Amino acid sequence: MASLRSLKKDVDYLLSLVLGECFYFIDSHPEVDKKKVMEIAWKVISGHRELRLRINHIDGKDNPDVMKAYLRKVVDDLYSLANTPLEELSKLIARE
Repeated sequence: MASLRSLKKDVDYLLSLVLGECFYFIDSHPEVDKKKVMEIAWKVISGHRELRLRINHIDGKDNPDVMKAYLRKVVDDLYSLANTPLEELSKLIARE
Protein backbone atom coordinates (compact mmCIF):
# COMPACT_ATOMS: atom_id res chain seq x y z
CA MET A 1 0.00 0.00 0.00
CA ALA A 2 1.22 3.46 -0.81
CA SER A 3 1.78 6.03 1.89
CA LEU A 4 -0.90 8.44 3.00
CA ARG A 5 1.32 11.29 1.86
CA SER A 6 1.40 10.02 -1.73
CA LEU A 7 -2.36 9.39 -1.63
CA LYS A 8 -2.92 13.01 -0.61
CA LYS A 9 -0.68 14.16 -3.46
CA ASP A 10 -2.58 11.94 -5.90
CA VAL A 11 -5.89 13.45 -4.75
CA ASP A 12 -4.52 16.97 -5.16
CA TYR A 13 -3.00 16.26 -8.57
CA LEU A 14 -5.93 14.42 -10.11
CA LEU A 15 -8.57 16.84 -8.94
CA SER A 16 -6.48 19.85 -9.97
CA LEU A 17 -6.39 18.38 -13.48
CA VAL A 18 -10.18 18.09 -13.45
CA LEU A 19 -10.52 21.70 -12.26
CA GLY A 20 -8.12 22.77 -14.98
CA GLU A 21 -10.34 21.07 -17.53
CA CYS A 22 -13.35 22.96 -16.17
CA PHE A 23 -11.61 26.30 -16.52
CA TYR A 24 -10.21 25.39 -19.94
CA PHE A 25 -13.74 24.45 -20.99
CA ILE A 26 -15.02 27.88 -19.95
CA ASP A 27 -12.24 29.63 -21.89
CA SER A 28 -12.52 27.54 -25.04
CA HIS A 29 -16.34 27.42 -25.25
CA PRO A 30 -17.68 30.91 -24.51
CA GLU A 31 -21.17 29.96 -25.73
CA VAL A 32 -21.71 27.34 -23.00
CA ASP A 33 -23.49 28.11 -19.73
CA LYS A 34 -20.69 29.09 -17.37
CA LYS A 35 -22.92 28.63 -14.35
CA LYS A 36 -23.25 24.89 -15.04
CA VAL A 37 -19.50 24.52 -15.47
CA MET A 38 -18.85 26.40 -12.23
CA GLU A 39 -21.33 24.11 -10.43
CA ILE A 40 -19.29 21.16 -11.65
CA ALA A 41 -16.11 22.85 -10.44
CA TRP A 42 -17.62 23.48 -7.00
CA LYS A 43 -18.58 19.80 -6.74
CA VAL A 44 -14.96 18.90 -7.43
CA ILE A 45 -13.71 21.35 -4.82
CA SER A 46 -16.10 20.11 -2.14
CA GLY A 47 -15.27 16.50 -3.02
CA HIS A 48 -11.58 17.31 -2.69
CA ARG A 49 -12.13 18.68 0.81
CA GLU A 50 -14.13 15.62 1.79
CA LEU A 51 -11.51 13.19 0.51
CA ARG A 52 -8.68 15.02 2.26
CA LEU A 53 -10.63 14.96 5.53
CA ARG A 54 -11.30 11.25 5.12
CA ILE A 55 -7.60 10.59 4.52
CA ASN A 56 -6.58 12.68 7.52
CA HIS A 57 -9.09 11.05 9.89
CA ILE A 58 -8.99 7.34 9.18
CA ASP A 59 -11.26 4.96 11.07
CA GLY A 60 -9.61 1.82 12.44
CA LYS A 61 -5.96 2.84 12.27
CA ASP A 62 -4.93 -0.04 14.53
CA ASN A 63 -6.43 -2.73 12.26
CA PRO A 64 -4.56 -3.04 8.92
CA ASP A 65 -7.41 -4.86 7.16
CA VAL A 66 -9.93 -2.17 8.09
CA MET A 67 -7.50 0.55 7.08
CA LYS A 68 -6.79 -1.10 3.73
CA ALA A 69 -10.51 -1.43 2.95
CA TYR A 70 -11.12 2.15 4.07
CA LEU A 71 -8.38 3.53 1.83
CA ARG A 72 -9.52 1.39 -1.08
CA LYS A 73 -12.95 3.01 -0.74
CA VAL A 74 -11.29 6.44 -0.69
CA VAL A 75 -9.43 5.65 -3.92
CA ASP A 76 -12.61 4.36 -5.57
CA ASP A 77 -14.40 7.56 -4.56
CA LEU A 78 -11.49 9.58 -5.94
CA TYR A 79 -11.79 7.91 -9.33
CA SER A 80 -15.54 8.43 -9.45
CA LEU A 81 -15.15 12.04 -8.30
CA ALA A 82 -12.67 12.66 -11.12
CA ASN A 83 -14.63 10.79 -13.77
CA THR A 84 -18.13 12.17 -13.15
CA PRO A 85 -17.33 15.86 -13.80
CA LEU A 86 -15.46 14.99 -16.99
CA GLU A 87 -18.50 13.06 -18.21
CA GLU A 88 -20.73 16.03 -17.37
CA LEU A 89 -18.42 18.35 -19.32
CA SER A 90 -18.49 16.04 -22.31
CA LYS A 91 -22.30 16.08 -22.20
CA LEU A 92 -22.20 19.88 -22.29
CA ILE A 93 -19.97 19.71 -25.37
CA ALA A 94 -22.32 17.23 -27.05
CA ARG A 95 -25.27 19.58 -26.65
CA GLU A 96 -23.61 22.20 -28.82
